[in-house]
Amino acid sequence: MPLLKKSFTLEGHKTSVALESEFWDIIHEYATKNNQSLASIISEIDLNRGAEPLASSLRLFCIKLLRG
Repeated sequence: MPLLKKSFTLEGHKTSVALESEFWDIIHEYATKNNQSLASIISEIDLNRGAEPLASSLRLFCIKLLRG
């Protein structure tokens, strides 16, 4: 599975995150259901991730959503 890279500005800093498209699909679906932008979801996850890499935090976020 190729990685899909997306760029964001988080806390005033530009950054890019590469994830498999399936993870991006889950995050997009969550954002749509909750009337939030993709950037706002990523920002929330970024603020709460601690020392974990952002890509790992996003994958874990998706896993938690799927587990309910």
